[in-house]
Parts: sequence; C-alpha cells; structure tokens
Amino acid sequence: MRIPATTACLCPLLICLCFIQKSYGTSQLRPNVRAQSNQTKHPDGERDVHHRPKRGWIWNQFFVLEEHIGPEAQHVGKLHSNSDKGDGSVRYLLTGEGAGTIFVINEVTGDIHASKSLDREKKGHYVLHAQAIDRYTNRSLEPESEFIIKVQDVNDNAPKFPDGPFAAAVPEMADVGTSVFQLTATDADDPTYGNSAKIVYSILQGQPYFSVDPKTGVIRTALANMDREARERYSVVVQAKDMAGSVGGLSGSTTINVTLTDVNDNPPKFPQKNYQLYVPESAKIGKAVGKIKANDEDLGVNAEMRYSITNAEGKAMFSITTDTDQKEGIISLRLPLNYEKRKVHTLHIEGVNTHRDPRFSHLGAFKDTTTLRIIIGDVDEPPVFSIDYYIMDVYENSPVGTEVGTVTAQDPDSTKSPVRYFLDHSEEEQVYFTIGLNNGVIKTTRSLDREDVAWHNITVMASEVDNPSLVSHVPITIQVLDVNDNAPYIARDDEIIVCETSRAGQVIQTVRPSDKDNFANGRFSFALPIDLPVNPNFTLKDNEDNTASIMARRRQFSQSDQDLYQLPVVVKDGGEPVLSSTSTLNLRVCVCQRGGGGSSRVKACRVPAFLSTAGLSTGAFIAILLCIIILLAIVVLFVILRSKKGKKEPLIISEEDVRENVVTYDDEGGGEEDTEAFDIAALRNPAGAERRRLRREVRPGTEGWLMACGPQSPSLVLLDTEDMHHVIRQKVVEADRDTSGPPYDSLQTYSYEGRGSPTGSVSSLGLAQVLPPELSYSDLEDWEPEGHTLSRLFETELSETEQTIAL
Repeated sequence: MRIPATTACLCPLLICLCFIQKSYGTSQLRPNVRAQSNQTKHPDGERDVHHRPKRGWIWNQFFVLEEHIGPEAQHVGKLHSNSDKGDGSVRYLLTGEGAGTIFVINEVTGDIHASKSLDREKKGHYVLHAQAIDRYTNRSLEPESEFIIKVQDVNDNAPKFPDGPFAAAVPEMADVGTSVFQLTATDADDPTYGNSAKIVYSILQGQPYFSVDPKTGVIRTALANMDREARERYSVVVQAKDMAGSVGGLSGSTTINVTLTDVNDNPPKFPQKNYQLYVPESAKIGKAVGKIKANDEDLGVNAEMRYSITNAEGKAMFSITTDTDQKEGIISLRLPLNYEKRKVHTLHIEGVNTHRDPRFSHLGAFKDTTTLRIIIGDVDEPPVFSIDYYIMDVYENSPVGTEVGTVTAQDPDSTKSPVRYFLDHSEEEQVYFTIGLNNGVIKTTRSLDREDVAWHNITVMASEVDNPSLVSHVPITIQVLDVNDNAPYIARDDEIIVCETSRAGQVIQTVRPSDKDNFANGRFSFALPIDLPVNPNFTLKDNEDNTASIMARRRQFSQSDQDLYQLPVVVKDGGEPVLSSTSTLNLRVCVCQRGGGGSSRVKACRVPAFLSTAGLSTGAFIAILLCIIILLAIVVLFVILRSKKGKKEPLIISEEDVRENVVTYDDEGGGEEDTEAFDIAALRNPAGAERRRLRREVRPGTEGWLMACGPQSPSLVLLDTEDMHHVIRQKVVEADRDTSGPPYDSLQTYSYEGRGSPTGSVSSLGLAQVLPPELSYSDLEDWEPEGHTLSRLFETELSETEQTIAL
C-alpha cells in the first residue's frame, strides 16, 4: 500500500524516522570498521595466508523505508574503503537483487539510493554484493562482500476479514453473555515492529443486543429475553482497528447476520373459544365431518400438538385425530346421527403441545381448550325395517298362496310417510314368493320341494310413497320344512359278495337305507316280502338301529351251481304317513380269498385264469409269446435279405451280346429244359441265333413259352467237329475286335454234345428255328366247361405268338 505525500508530511512519526535513519546511515558508517575476512584475496586468485589483514570496508547494515513518495531518490547508505583517498581512484561496484534497477550506487562516492518505492509486504529484504576496485588497473582493492538491505515497515495495511460477511445463530430467550460468534481479522503489516498489526475490535452496529470482546473478537448476547416471535434476525457490524486502536490507525469492518432459533416458549392458542359446525344426519360413520386448528407461534417440533375431546358425551359420538402436516384436528363420526332423537351435540376440544421445554414451565400449561357445538341437519331418510335380518319357514308341498311371514318398515322422519314393499327378483331366476305392496306379507307363488331347494334367500325393498327414490333393503332367509313325501330305499350299486364257505346263520352284509327326507320321520324297519315264499338261502334281521343284516340260511354255496341270487327287502319309515319300498339286492357267490395272511376273508371274487385248464402258468404263457415274436422277427429278416440278394445286376449289361458267359447259380438248374441260362444253339447255327435275338427284341418272354409248348424235333442237325472249331475261332476273333465289350477278360465256355447217340438228342435247343405246328382243339369240345376255358386260353396265347413271329 502506497501512502500519499500529504499523509507522510502530516505524520510526525514518519518525519522523525526519516531524520534518524539519515543521520544513522552517514555519521555512524565510518566509526564501525569490521574486517570481513582474515584472508586477502588477490586478483590473480592466490591467497597469502601469512599476510596480516588490514582494515577493510567501513559500513553498517542498511534500512530503507517502504512506500517512499518523495521527489528524490531515497538515500539508503554509503560504501567506503580505507583505500579510498578521495582522489577518485577507487571505483565502487554493486551487484545482487535489485542492483541497477532498484538500488543505484555512485561509483565514486559509494552512496546507495533507492530509485523506486518499495513494499515490504511483497519483499522484506534484498541481498546484494559490494566490491571496490582500482579505477585505473581494475584491481580489486577490497574482497567482494555480501550485505542486506531491509525494508522497514510502515502502517500501510488496514485489518481485513477475508471470509466476511458471516452468519450466526443463537437460541431465543438466551442468557446474557451467551457466545454467538468469534471474529478474526488479519493485518499484512509487520507484527514485530511497532503497533502496525495490533488490532482492537469494537461494535459499530448491533447494540444493545450484542457485544464484542476487544481483544478476542468474540460476539456475545448483551440483552436478555430476546424473543424470536418479536424479532428473528439481527445485523451486527464489527470494526477491527490497528495501532491498538489509537488515532491514525487503519481499520476494517464486517457484518455478522445473527438469527434467533426457535424454542418452545409459546403454548397453543385457539383463535376462538366457541365454534359451531353443521353436520347432516346422513353423514357416514368414519368419515370426517369437520376440522379445527389451534395456533402456535413456535416452529417445527415446538409447534406440534395433539387434539382430544375431553367430555364423555362428545367422545362417544365423535372422534378427533391430528393432522401433523397441517397441525389440524380432524373430527370424524363414530355413531350414526339422528335428527329426530337429538339435534345438537357439544364437544370440548383440547390442544396440547407434545414437546415441552422444562425451562419455560413457569410460563404455565402449554395447552388450550375450546367448545365446538355441532348442529344436526334434518335429511329425508329411507324407511327403516324393524329388524336388520329376517328368518322365516314354510312346509314343503304347501299350497300356492301360503303365508310365510311379514316384514315391517317405517319412515324415520317426522313426516311418517307411508311405505311400499317390493321383492328384489334379481337374486333368483325363478319366483317362489310374492309380497304385499302395503302390508309386507310374504306368500308362496308355487309349491316348494325341500329336496329340491331347502333354503331360499330373498331381499325385500321398502320405499316411501312421497319419495320413491329413497329405498332401503333387508335380507330374508326362508327355510323349507320337511314332510314325509319320499319313501325310503336301499341304495346298493355294488353286488353283495357271498363266500362259498359261508355258514348257516353267518352275517353276509349289513345294509342301511336312504331317504331323501330328513330323520325326523322316525326309525326305519326292515322285512322280507310276505307275499313271497320263504327264501331257503338267505334271511333278514332288523337290527332296530336303522340297519338290517342279511344272513345265510344254509352252508356251502357253490359258484359253479349258481353264482347269483336275488333277495327282495321291504323298508319302511316312521313318518306320517308311513312310506315303504321294496329293493332287490343282488348276491353273488364267489371264491373268497384270505388277505394279508390273517384269518379274515376279503370280500372280493377271485377271477379264474383262462389258461388254468391247460395247465400253463402266466410265466409260461409269456415265454411262449416271446418265442413266437422272436421267430417271426427272424423270418422277416431272412425274407428281407433274400429280396436284396435277388436284385444283383448281371455282369453282361448289353442284351445284344450273344456270347456265352460264365454264370454262377446258387440253386440247381433245370437241365436241358432250362434254355434261359445257356443258349448252345447259337454255337451250331449263328444265323438262327441272330433270328432268335430279333425275336427276343420283339417280344421278350414269348420264346420260352414257344420252346416249352412247341413239339420237339424228331431229329437234330448236328455240326461236325470242324464246324464247331471254326465257330469258336470266329467268336474269339469277334470278341477281340469288339470295342464295345466289357474291358475285362472273360472266360467263355461252350458245350458240345458230340455224336454217336443212338437215340439222338432230346434237347430242345435246336427248336429255336422251328415254328410250332398248328394245333387242333376240336377234341376239346367234348370236354367239360373247364376244358373249353383251357382251349380258349391256348388259342388266344397262340394267336399272339404267331403275330409276334410275323412281325
């Protein structure tokens, strides 16, 4: 901070400091002579350790005032060497921080001046180096030495509050001297020099509510019973002044915003002591009918309260709950209202704080009361039945129009309007009852059957004549009473089992009757029909407990002789009138088996196995079935393999190749009659073989039939041996030249029967070129009809063959 010239001139302290410093810098410099080193440093860098040092620099530590604003440069000090004779031969040099820019030295006299204004808060001292040399030879006359120039502080910085303004809080009604906040100011001046940084605090604004400690800066309450409800916020201005608060010191200030926090020092208050509320008598139970609220000047939990009804009469009819968000009391209805019975209800309501502060118990009870007067409004109400639920009864089979019961409803209002009655038919699809429009008498519309529907539920509606839109409902349950209109019977879906080993007098089965009527009709009785002869096999015993036992009259029943018996049983009830029925029971004779190894017999028939007569057990029968299945699988597999093997392709692909081939057969051939495998006639007559090939191409399959059916030649034209050998050689040459033949070597075998047979050949191979003769079937005309059919078949086949040859 730079101090203006007018301020510096007016300040006597600064003038004295400047005078003292100037006198100290000149007159005190010379007497203080101090050797800087015990060794002399020569210019050539050599040291004479045995040379006695002589007196050197004459000076002292320098000081310079900050914020100098004079017209001339500020004199800092003077350098002087004993070698200086005043003839100007010594030259003074200055190096280091600020040398040449801030600090300037007179090279002849050694005077140092500060050419610029300095600020101690930016830099407090400067380190420089001084040197004295011979002006003419540039030889060092004094060793280079280091010295410091300190910037001397002046009060040029005011105290500051870097974090201001501030906010603080203190509870209301706090005691005097309660700490609120502590302030701390900072001063950039030197605290070790003078009073420039010595700060004193004081309040400029906020009295008489608050005070501040001058040394510590602690703000405290200065006034008792400060009420938040009266004033919540205060602004306090605090000043910090240096120079210990003396005249001429610099100062700074800041603001502290103090807020009083709430405490529970105010009880709830109802704005009025009496309230009035209108509620219609049709208000629903449990629904809110009104609200009430007490005011509390406190905040938050300190303002929370609980509402209650204090009088018993009002508490019985109404209830009150607290809405914590709105701080209201919600009044609800407990019981239905009736304008005709009571028109006004009075409630005493109390509001109490839930969080009390014992420090303020001397202020009294933190609660308040008020009176609420509830006026009931008259509303036109629907009719009211005498009871809420009706139960009636009527006997079944009663005639149509029988009276069942009566319902009654009245208008609760003072007008006492007449009431009309109706039935709600939406509950039942069929209408069994009707009701009198004016008197409410319920009657039947049809005969009722208890066994069909035992209970009927209906709803009766009642409405006023003056206001039919107001309707009330009441449920009615009608019970249909039983009468004895159903005969008892014995329901027996299953047959009764009679063991072959039953003894005379043994109980076979106990039966119980069924009756659609209830048991109010009395006890059931059992008997055998009296109009039938005595049953020699079974009898019946009435146990007189609504059951009867079927007993055997004889022993040793046989299933093979008779397996089914029938026993008619007469059962009667004890109702009025007495009803009876006859039920026929089926008793089946069975071979009973013992169960679980015990002596008791299981009443179930054992079915005989159908294979028992053959002497085969079930395991043997299953084994036989498995063997049959395995055999069938083997047969099917064999057939499949045979079918695949029969589909092998022949080695000779071309059908025009007339050469004989080696063919392997797995089965025995048919001898000379088998003309399909080997065609030896081609060896004896190649021309005939060629014609035979053409015939095969025209109709395959016909040749075999012709050869088989044609007559055998009485004589065969046999070739001699030379012709045979010639044919074989010719076939070999043709095979060698045939490029379309198979590309593999083949073995061709030709058979020759030879000569000398006295009977000649019986082979049919030579018949290839002989046409079958004309056959006459005239002798077949005398045959039976089967022979005529055979004749027609041969003629048809022969004609087709001739046509093929002609082609």
